[in-house]
Formats: sequence, structure tokens, C-alpha cells
Amino acid sequence: MTTTHRSPALAATTVEEAVEALRERDLRVSSARRLVLEALYGAEGPLSAERIAKGLEGRLPRSDLASVYRNLETLEEVGLVRHVHLGHGPGLYALAAPEHEYLVCESCHAVRSVAREELDAVRVQVREQFGYEARFTHFPLVGLCPSCLAESEGHAHP
Repeated sequence: MTTTHRSPALAATTVEEAVEALRERDLRVSSARRLVLEALYGAEGPLSAERIAKGLEGRLPRSDLASVYRNLETLEEVGLVRHVHLGHGPGLYALAAPEHEYLVCESCHAVRSVAREELDAVRVQVREQFGYEARFTHFPLVGLCPSCLAESEGHAHP
């Protein structure tokens, strides 16, 4: 699935606000849809559909994978969820608001979530030098984290 969200990000900071946003759009809030929302709002970062379906290591009931994908697609269409790729592996899903961007270490695969404005200087540099408007929401900025950089340079990171 490579859908990008079709609506502007909705500023729902809780599961209940997300449920209300869905109801305002005349969308049903089934128990399966609520489980997907609870998984995303309870997560510290983007999740795979498979991990949501498996119940987040026992924290939530298991779900049907096809149902999870259908619900993620609907949530993405209304602007509550977005699809991201953080290196190799399956696409992941994250809450659309507040919008975060990602840094991924190509060596240890550590993921760092950063507020969009933290990468504005990079965006400006890319725009000025190449004329492109860079985005790091769907695909991350990839490089070496401080620890892996220090190791590659032959010394340990403090």
C-alpha cells in the first residue's frame, strides 16, 4: 500500500478526539477501527500494520491484518494517519498531526523523530541550491547517528 493521505492532517491529540473527527465525517467507529487508533496513539513511533494486527506484544487484542490495512487506509484518507518508510522493511503508519519527520541511521537502524521545523534549515539549503522542496515525512533523512559516526571514525561516542 503506497497511498498518501488525501486530506490535510487532523489535529486530534487523543483517541477520543480522533473518534469525534471520524463521526463528524459520518464514518463508523468500529471496535477494529478503535483498536487501530489506540495502537497508534499509544505508540512511541510509527508502527507496521502487522505489529498492530498482532496486538503490540500483548498490549492490545489481536486483529485481522486485512481489517487493520482497511482501517489504516480510511484513517489516512481522512488525515488522521500517514504512511512512512523508514529504511528497508514494511511501510509504517504514524499519526498525521503533529507532523514529525525522521532521521534513520543506515548502520544501526536507529530512528529519531524530529519536529518538522527542526529540519527547516536543511529544506532551505536544498531549495536554494537545487530548487527542490525537500520533505522527510514519507521517506526519512538517512545517514549515520552520532554513535555509529564515532565508531566509523575509530573512536567511541561519549
